[in-house]
Amino acid sequence: MFRSDSGVPQGIAFTLDGVDDLGFARILNDVMHDAAFGRPLQIQAQEPRAGHVARLTVVFRPEHRPAAVDAMQRLKTILLRHGVQVDSIHVPGED
Repeated sequence: MFRSDSGVPQGIAFTLDGVDDLGFARILNDVMHDAAFGRPLQIQAQEPRAGHVARLTVVFRPEHRPAAVDAMQRLKTILLRHGVQVDSIHVPGED
């Protein structure tokens, strides 16, 4: 995770256990075509590989935190639509 001070980017990470390549591609396609994930936010994606689960991270600067929280909620909806259950999420600043 990123530090939460100054203007240093932060990230809300989603680990996608049990998602295969095709499922990940479909989820990523939905994310990339959804305005909720547009600038100033960034999406970092790690595809599923042997020994590593898929991961999506919403990256944002502290001043864009409200947009990131909205994007987080939208991502949860997309994941549920694809049958991916979200067990836990860490949001910087909500420790």
